[in-house]
Amino acid sequence: MSAIPKPLFRDPIHDGAADPTVIWNRAFGEWWMFYTNRRVWSPPFDDVSWVFGTDIGIASSEDGGATWVHRGIAEGLETGWGRNTFWAPEIIDDGETYHMYASCIEGVHSRWGAEGLIRHYTSEDLAHWEYQSTLDLDSRQVIDACVFPLSEGGWRMWFKDSSRGSHTYTADSPDLYQWRPTGPAIENRPHEGPNVFALGGSYWMLTDEWAGLRVHRSDDLRAWEIQGRILAESGSGADDGGNGLHADVVVVGEDAFVFYFTHPGRVPGERIRDDLYEHRRTSIQVARAHVVDGRLVCDRDKVLTAPILPPGGP
Repeated sequence: MSAIPKPLFRDPIHDGAADPTVIWNRAFGEWWMFYTNRRVWSPPFDDVSWVFGTDIGIASSEDGGATWVHRGIAEGLETGWGRNTFWAPEIIDDGETYHMYASCIEGVHSRWGAEGLIRHYTSEDLAHWEYQSTLDLDSRQVIDACVFPLSEGGWRMWFKDSSRGSHTYTADSPDLYQWRPTGPAIENRPHEGPNVFALGGSYWMLTDEWAGLRVHRSDDLRAWEIQGRILAESGSGADDGGNGLHADVVVVGEDAFVFYFTHPGRVPGERIRDDLYEHRRTSIQVARAHVVDGRLVCDRDKVLTAPILPPGGP
């Protein structure tokens, strides 16, 4: 077995991989990672235009997550005129078709606050995508979709609604195509990037409070118990400084592999400067989480080994 390095991955084109989601590619028999491909190398304007105009990057690992290779960008997301912005992909495999729910912002903006919508795409191979619809979620400031199956059938989506306090709201679907807004889920404090998974007999949600990932536990995907934060303190590994940001979780047996990103060049307590390369660049990391006495714990400094097994085992 091979030790999984730190950092796990840096995008070799723009050096701004963020908001990762990891899924098993059935056809190739390898893990694929999708991520917001931030444009770190854009001109050093002291504004946030470098996080707009982004594609969805793709990296793959054929050795169980030890090494990752940049493969390009997801094709077919642009469906109209102009240069638009794509963030925070969520990808679901229903056994036959892959579904992507990507945040889409029209154009390239220099300030936060632009309208955002979530678009649905489908694919047979994870590389080429076909547009299906733009979801009506009763808001025009929604990003960061997460989708998980309901025990009674159908699916639930959690997403950030910036127009409602930057809280997590939900929508339900019987088939991954038609979605109906169903109200708020988490309203304790502003956050983004909800991610839901099952582990150790409970459901868990991580949200990014920009000071570590807040943990929420549930028995039914409706009522959530608020716990502490994970990845709030810097790790000791390479590029693992600062709090962990916007994560995805891959569950294998009793282990949860938390894929997150860092801004390793930022110094806690100092003003973030958008014109500085070191403040822009990001790295993808992974850490193991597990349940201890009803609480989710995560040691980001623990050395992990590959392979991370595929769904259903080897």
